[in-house]
Amino acid sequence: MCRNNPEPPTGAAATPVSRKPTLRTIADLTGLAVPTVSRALGDAPDISAITKLKVRQTAERIGYVPNRAGVRLRTGRTNVVSLVLPTDHEMMDLTARLISAIASGLRGTSYHLTITPYFPDDDRMNPVRTIVETGSADAIILNQIAPRDARVDYLLDKGFPFATHGRGERSAEHAFFDFDNAAFGELGVSRLARAGRRRILLIAPPRGESYAHHMIGGATRAAERAGAALIVAPGVSSDDSIGAITSAVVAALHHDPAIDGVLVGTPLAAMAAVAGLESCGRSMGRDVDLLSKDAIPFLRLFRDPILIIEEDVRKAGEFLARAALAAIADPDAPPMQMIDAPPGWPGAGGRGGRDGGDDSA
Repeated sequence: MCRNNPEPPTGAAATPVSRKPTLRTIADLTGLAVPTVSRALGDAPDISAITKLKVRQTAERIGYVPNRAGVRLRTGRTNVVSLVLPTDHEMMDLTARLISAIASGLRGTSYHLTITPYFPDDDRMNPVRTIVETGSADAIILNQIAPRDARVDYLLDKGFPFATHGRGERSAEHAFFDFDNAAFGELGVSRLARAGRRRILLIAPPRGESYAHHMIGGATRAAERAGAALIVAPGVSSDDSIGAITSAVVAALHHDPAIDGVLVGTPLAAMAAVAGLESCGRSMGRDVDLLSKDAIPFLRLFRDPILIIEEDVRKAGEFLARAALAAIADPDAPPMQMIDAPPGWPGAGGRGGRDGGDDSA
């Protein structure tokens, strides 16, 4: 006869209840004290690397996830680093690779990466102010840095840990990673000039961002040395839409048919420029050369004659992750800083401050 409400089994035949792993679970499995486990997961400096590795491997094996609310109550920290990004950035470009690299840099630590977006018509201060005022992250990573960036001023005034992908007027005061875009501009124009190109069109970054001025300055110096003409495309930037860049290249060629070289700073801008060049009957590598940054690599698969200067975005992301964590751990220490020179430039491989390669300024 069947029972509607059978009694649960007892004794040795009982099925164990699955419980969420806790610090106590890890302590029991490793033979360590609960406080030691907690400090190991928190990357405490007085815990050995071997103990940290043992604890983290055990935590990963059993699927331990820390209780964020409990961590915040105990430490005052969220264990979150927030990357603030605009929503209009093309994910096919460098941004997706940067996100992946920052996440990789945080892997194995107690910190997690969140993305805080803002829209093109938003005040760029809003997401930064919200994070600081709500305490929703322990550090912020910013990109698209303006020469005088209000977000940087605000974070420095608040004493809030942060790092930037790019430099502005106050970069000496905070952690940053930057690709040497002045060197890129010089190398790019020099390579085009060595290929015999004498009228070079530059699709520059947005003029409101610091690296646009760096790139234009470097390209201008190289053009003057080579006796070449540099034309900075008006009314368009390398962050504009593919259609806008293609139209700008077509307009430039109609205005100045002698243009025989193009310099761009992003893969998408390079593809758009190629579309404009080819629509005007120009042959890549024969009567026109195009040089671009690339980070994937991808552009050679698109058009083999494209000239490439590599930008190591993985190095940037992993450095920014470490720099943000260092700013959290010791706000009074010298900030981590690095300027990464492109391959072929003297000092390529990076120069900067604490843990940023060389110790040179």
